[in-house]
Amino acid sequence: MQLTILATTLLLLTLIGFYLGRSRAVASAGGNRRQLHSLPGYHGVYVALWCGLPALFIVALWLVVEPHVIEALVLSGLPEGMTDVGPGQLSLLINEIRNAANGVSFFGEPNPAVVAAAERYNALHQIGFAAMGVVAAAAAIGGLAWARRRIAPNMRARNRVEKAIMAILIVLSTISVLTTIGIVLSLLFESIRFFSRVPVTEFLFGLQWSPQTAIREDQVGSSGAFGAVPLFAGTMLITLIAMCVAVPVGLLSAIYLADYASPRVRSVVKPVLEVLAGIPTVVYGFFAALTVAPFVRDAGASAGLDVASFSALAAGLVMGIMIIPYVSSLSDDVMNAVPQTLRDGSYALGATKSETIRQVVFPAALPGIVGAILLAVSRAIGETMIVVMAAGLAANLTANPLEAVTTVTVQIVTLLVGDQEFDSAKTLAAFALGLLLFCVTLILNIIALRVVRKYREKYD
Repeated sequence: MQLTILATTLLLLTLIGFYLGRSRAVASAGGNRRQLHSLPGYHGVYVALWCGLPALFIVALWLVVEPHVIEALVLSGLPEGMTDVGPGQLSLLINEIRNAANGVSFFGEPNPAVVAAAERYNALHQIGFAAMGVVAAAAAIGGLAWARRRIAPNMRARNRVEKAIMAILIVLSTISVLTTIGIVLSLLFESIRFFSRVPVTEFLFGLQWSPQTAIREDQVGSSGAFGAVPLFAGTMLITLIAMCVAVPVGLLSAIYLADYASPRVRSVVKPVLEVLAGIPTVVYGFFAALTVAPFVRDAGASAGLDVASFSALAAGLVMGIMIIPYVSSLSDDVMNAVPQTLRDGSYALGATKSETIRQVVFPAALPGIVGAILLAVSRAIGETMIVVMAAGLAANLTANPLEAVTTVTVQIVTLLVGDQEFDSAKTLAAFALGLLLFCVTLILNIIALRVVRKYREKYD
């Protein structure tokens, strides 16, 4: 709430800076805008940038540094016996202090030292936020005043604004690239730790998945089986079922909307179809668990088939319904982008509408359609909620869609939940699964790009 108020205040200061800069530019030219090198709006943006960017930098820096500084100060005030522990226990202690500071209730009698540390944590947070707010507001006001004084008729405000925007775009692009690199490196380093305990061959080619391991050395427990083949088999099975539903329905819907539907029908049907993409996945999960799964089970029983309560078929059918808009909407846009001259030429040669679609429009739009299907495949591979509620958690190596299976993303979630230590093989297996899933997705992207380039060269 406090951060929202601060952001609103800084936004108002930025808007004030824009209007002051624009009015200052007009006044400096004596009301004659033709004497200005740049439009008054550029002068307003120039002042707004000097007002908002320094304050935004201070807020971002505080959000990054503040947790570490407060944690260090709070830990320094605790008794030595509480902080003289390992990194894992120290992290648990910090989380306990944070929970106490946020008002989370304890099970049993709380530790007085933790309660005192939580009070100090809140006090330091309030002081730090107040100081940051004052500094950010001062920087915004100072930048506003400094930039406003520099406004003159011959000032090249447009050039400076464009350079500033270019710098902002470069910084944001660099952040996105560095974020991607950081994600890959984090997966790689944790996966290396996992493979130091579990052989790579066992992980890649093992046929059993049972990651239950002993939490303590004196505890009797399984050593675990970390064969990832059942997980990827389940992922591919559910994805295949989903694509068998989404691709035909989506492509046929796109063809109808692009070439057969009237503008009035298209204006109604396409938004209604795209509503499917906005439904939360948990709603699809409930629909799969309460409606589709019982229907599949009853239909199989009536046909003499043994269908599990949780089945890959139920999850795949609902997932296919969910990703229909990804195929239909993108394919429709690509087909509409095909030049009308190609259609007219086909009609002039005597081809019917269906022949034109099959022989001209569809081949010309194939690169975009491949991209739409690839996006749908990526969406299906990354889905979790529907699989949990309709397909179950059993890591069965089977190609039977009537049995229960699980996927890679579901196992990543389950591995990171519980009381297992973070450096155990069970938890580190989640990073190995994530790295392998990343590699599989990358290979699919490379294959799709090659297909797109081949056909795009043919029709360009």
